[in-house]
Amino acid sequence: MTDNLTKKQRKHTMKQVRSKNTKPEWIVRRTVFRLGFRYRLHRKDLPGKPDLVFPGRKKIIFVHGCFWHQHQGCPASNRPASNTEYWNRKLDRNMERDQKNIEALENDGWRVLVIWECQIKDGEQLKTIIRDFFED
Repeated sequence: MTDNLTKKQRKHTMKQVRSKNTKPEWIVRRTVFRLGFRYRLHRKDLPGKPDLVFPGRKKIIFVHGCFWHQHQGCPASNRPASNTEYWNRKLDRNMERDQKNIEALENDGWRVLVIWECQIKDGEQLKTIIRDFFED
């Protein structure tokens, strides 16, 4: 896929991407709250600064963007055709870091759920995923 933006436009677009309090994260937070679960946000003392932490339940939810965290098989995870060396290195590092953080959390006794951006589009499916996670 070729990039239809100039380098300057692409740089500006990428600078606008947030790491916390994203729209997908807000949707998950609102859904979790409506289901009756209470949480803590972005605990800095835990690996990966999880998006939602449920300390009493020892459960964690990460809300991952399909592109930035490379959701396998998702069309939104296609890598840019320009500056491929940079993007391959960047996205591979993101995936390695995610895996390392999840393993560290699980080794400490946490149960971890990753909700992908593409899973948020279907509100009923999202509720089911979250309910199943807490019933388990």
